[in-house]
Amino acid sequence: MSNEQKTISKEILSNFENGLDTLVYAVCGAGKTELVFGVIEYALKNKLSVGFAVPRRDVVIELETRFKKVFDKYKVISIYGGHTRDLMGDIICLTTHQLYRFDHFFDLLILDEIDAFPFKDNFVLNALFKRSVRKNYILMSATPHMDIINQFKNMNGKGYLELHTRYHKKPIPVPQIIVSSNLLLMYKTLKKLKKFLDDKKPVLIFVPTINECEMLFKLLKIFAKDGNYVHSKRKDRGEIINKFRKGEHKYLVTTAVLERGVTIKNLQVIIHNASHEIYTKESLIQISGRVGRVIGATDGEVYYIANKKTQAMVDSIAEIRKSNSYL
Repeated sequence: MSNEQKTISKEILSNFENGLDTLVYAVCGAGKTELVFGVIEYALKNKLSVGFAVPRRDVVIELETRFKKVFDKYKVISIYGGHTRDLMGDIICLTTHQLYRFDHFFDLLILDEIDAFPFKDNFVLNALFKRSVRKNYILMSATPHMDIINQFKNMNGKGYLELHTRYHKKPIPVPQIIVSSNLLLMYKTLKKLKKFLDDKKPVLIFVPTINECEMLFKLLKIFAKDGNYVHSKRKDRGEIINKFRKGEHKYLVTTAVLERGVTIKNLQVIIHNASHEIYTKESLIQISGRVGRVIGATDGEVYYIANKKTQAMVDSIAEIRKSNSYL
């Protein structure tokens, strides 16, 4: 870990030892998961129950794989819809929906992506989260709302931690905006896609809706081979995503299901129809944060392709530039 990561990791552990809850505000690609390895190890050695919750099942599956490699002497399980046969482990990775199974159970409960759908602003899921904690919790996000930041700042000061740089100390790629008429949006997206494919770089093309996801892919596949598409209703999306990771698919058209938890070397990103109301400042930052996450491939390009420039686009770029200013 970087020196900054090590410092934050020690502060997280100190807070837990002293019975303090913690909010970690760390930019996309900062290595948030690694920040809690130390406190997880401490909890395991002291035979405390450990949970790691996220709103989306795809991220749960990836977390289980990562934790099994790091904590190979312990039992790591995942729990999500349709995968609930084994409910007991040393580290339990689960979706926030599955927290209802664990009443005052976790001595250490870590919740990542606190601003992600469906957890954000969901009273029931927030109540389940609080009810499942027996000792202390850690919240993490790259885009936390100011309300929760102020809440932790006002509580004790020590419970709020910030990390504004990526672990590899390189800047977050700054998105570029391409404004075009609706008739030419697909052409602009195809043009950028072809360039990335010619450079042999994997590409994620984000779209705001399921219908647009399927329609755009039908058009793109005429001109660009070896692609596919994923969204929340595609049952085999896990297999498709794995093929993309392996390079069997060169590009994916996707909805917000791949907005978070994706780390792929040399990844490039296009946000098609980026002026859609679904794209907030926070979601644009999260999507842009997919690029440049891997050492040896810290550069990359992000394009907002839209029929107009929105305030969310402007604000997301300003926020990314602000994070880069800490380098």
